[in-house]
Order: sequence, then structure tokens, then C-alpha cells
Amino acid sequence: MFDNLSTKLDKALHTLKGHGRITEVNVAETLKEVRRALLDADVNFKIAKDFTKRVQEKALGENVLTTLNPGQLMIKLVKDELTDLMGGEAVGLNLKGSPTVILMSGLQGSGKTTFSGKLANFLKTKKSKEVLLVGCDVYRPAAINQLQVVGEQIGVEVYAEPENKNPVEISQNAIKHAKATGKNVVIIDTAGRLAVDDEMMTEISNIHKAVNPQETLFVVDSMTGQDAVNTAKAFNDILNFEGVVLTKLDGDTRGGAALTIKTVVDKPIKFIGTGEKMEAIDVFHPDRMANRILGMGDVVSLVERAQDQFDEQEARKLQKKIAKNQFGFDDFLSQIQQIKKMGNMKDLMGMIPGVGKAMKGVDIDDDAFKGIEAIIHSMTPSERSTPTSINASRKKRIAKGSGTSVQEVNQLMKQFNQMSKMMKMMQGGGGRQMMQMMKGMK
Repeated sequence: MFDNLSTKLDKALHTLKGHGRITEVNVAETLKEVRRALLDADVNFKIAKDFTKRVQEKALGENVLTTLNPGQLMIKLVKDELTDLMGGEAVGLNLKGSPTVILMSGLQGSGKTTFSGKLANFLKTKKSKEVLLVGCDVYRPAAINQLQVVGEQIGVEVYAEPENKNPVEISQNAIKHAKATGKNVVIIDTAGRLAVDDEMMTEISNIHKAVNPQETLFVVDSMTGQDAVNTAKAFNDILNFEGVVLTKLDGDTRGGAALTIKTVVDKPIKFIGTGEKMEAIDVFHPDRMANRILGMGDVVSLVERAQDQFDEQEARKLQKKIAKNQFGFDDFLSQIQQIKKMGNMKDLMGMIPGVGKAMKGVDIDDDAFKGIEAIIHSMTPSERSTPTSINASRKKRIAKGSGTSVQEVNQLMKQFNQMSKMMKMMQGGGGRQMMQMMKGMK
């Protein structure tokens, strides 16, 4: 996400490289490029101008600390301003109420229905909530069916009245049903249009008045740039919503909406959608996003995603296997499955400081593990549990069965052995040996 903006900001901030002191001249050169980068990202001209002006005021006259060069100081100032521009800090949901009612709003195609499912899954798995999804899009024939498919996928009940064309009645009946069935969160998926119109605004306003939601969220397709910001303003004038959801941040987005929507509507971005899977939802942290835009990674979010997939009981079993030198390919395969659940690979790589910049222009397929999985699945159960039994003739059979070459099987075996040794060293505290081994690994 924001690859183009990140590249241009990185190039702009390199203007200060080699200077011993921040001066008006080199600050002006740098900020001119920063402003261009923001405008290319579809940031409103006035916002981009005010942004660079604030950075300039803070930068001029600053004495560079002995441990900092001007480039590093400027990066810090730009990072702080980006964080403030996007809201400063994360803002959570108001989950008060019995039940809590969350009203989803936005244009058609913004991803409301899919995100409603993601939010329901998030609240169910991370907040232990009993959630009811409500289909109130009575115009798009496939909308309710889509919501029902999503609900079945995540194990959440969907309330719908296919014959009823009154979304106000449907939403009121759904809340009664939620109370009767012990649901403590109701998410109402409303209809969208291709553009803002009076009929749509009247309808969603009537739903809003009837159900008095604790949270009204405006869902916006981040790929639409500044148009998304203008649409958000139109909705906010009618609904006075509590927060914004940015979808499709994993796509070819320039970033203008994420950077400016808070300034225009004065409402926080609460969530972002980062992929098609139901787990591809993140709480929006402005400081972490600023780090990622500037190529600093986002280790905290990476660790949080890893913890979501962490099974303490399985980890203890794995620890015992490693200690007894019994780590096999089935265990390796299990680790791969956990990594895949964390999200798409390019997004994960971008969270590691320095790696995102190094991977620019490199296409990382989400099926990056496909060849490895094919090789492991072509092994017999005995071979997977005892990798040392795999000799030359078995490697030929495994390569043929997986549609790979013997060379690829050998490479996997080598990396598996190195990883096994590293894990063994970590168990025994052999940090220095492990570091030496890592230098020889890809």
C-alpha cells in the first residue's frame, strides 16, 4: 500500500543527505518534493501546502543532534506530521448498548457488505461478541445473498426479510430479534448508490433516526482518492457519522483518502481493509501507517497478527519436538499455514523495517508457498516425520509427484535442516552460533 507515495517521499527526503545543518535552502528543496509527492498521491492542494508549511516551521532553526543527520531529523518531523494528519491515535468502537447497533453507510461498490462480514468476524473472534448481521439493501438482488454467504463463512447469523422492501422496518425487526436471541452487536448493511442522491440520503437518514446506532461507519473505497473524501463529507453532513473505514488498501491506492479524510470531515479512520479474506481487517493506527509510508515498517502490527494465530498448546508441543530433535515436515507445514493466515505476503514483508523498501517492484505471489506445500504433500507420512530417511531415489519420486525438480527438493531440504538447527540453538541459547548460520541462509 502507498508504494508510489513511499518511493517519492523517500527520494524527497534524500535531498538533505550529506548536509551538516538544516537551512532554509535545503529544507525548501526537500519540502518542494514532499509537496509534489503528496499531490501525486491525490492529496488536496491546500492540505499538502499546510502540511509542508508546518514541517518547515518545525525544521528551520533546529540544531541537528550529534546522533542525527538532517535527513533523519526531517524524516521524524514528516512522520510526526503524517501521524497528526491521519488522526494522531487509534480510535476504538463504542460497544455500549444492549445490543450495540452499528450502521454501515457508503456508495455501492465501496465494499460495505464484505466489510460488514469482516467487522462481524473481528468482533466475534477478538471481542467475544454475539453478532447479528442485517441485510437492508432491498434494491440490489444479490446483496442479501452475498451477506448470507459471508455470514455462513464466518459462522454469524444473518437477519433478512427478502419480501419486505422497507429497510427501516427490517432494521427495527432485526434489533428485536437480536434482543430475543441474546445477540449483543447488530451490524446493519445498508443500500448504496453509484453516486450521492437525495433518495439514498433520505433512506439512510430514516434508518439512522429509527435505530439510533451507537456507531455509524462510512465505508470508502480508498482507490477512489479525493472523490472518496468529497463523498465522505456529503454523508457526514447528513449522518454525522462516528468514523471512517478504508477498504482496498491492498490495491493500487495512491493514499490521498487516508491522508486527508480526517482533516476534511474531522472524523477518525477506525478500520482498514487489507485484502479479500475475512481476517483482512486492521484497527487503524496513524503512527504505524506513517511508519509504513516512510519505509520504517510496522513491527507492532506484525507481532499482533502473529499472536492472533498463536496457539500456546501447539507451541508447547512444538517446543518439546524441537528439544528432542523430532521437528518434521508436518510441523513445518503447520507453521506455513499459520503464516498464510496472517495476510498477503507483500503486506507482511512491508511490515518489516527496511524490507518493504528492498521489495519495491518485486511481485510476491500469495501462492509463494505453493511449491513447498506440493513437495511436502508428495512425501509419505514416514518421510515427513523422519526427514533423514529421504535419500536420492526418494527425492526423485517426490520431485516427480510435486511437479518440481530434484534441485528444488534439495533446496527445501537444505533450508529445512538449517531452520531445524537454528530452532535447536534457540532452545539451547546458542545465539552466536545461530547468527553465524543465518548469514549463510537466504
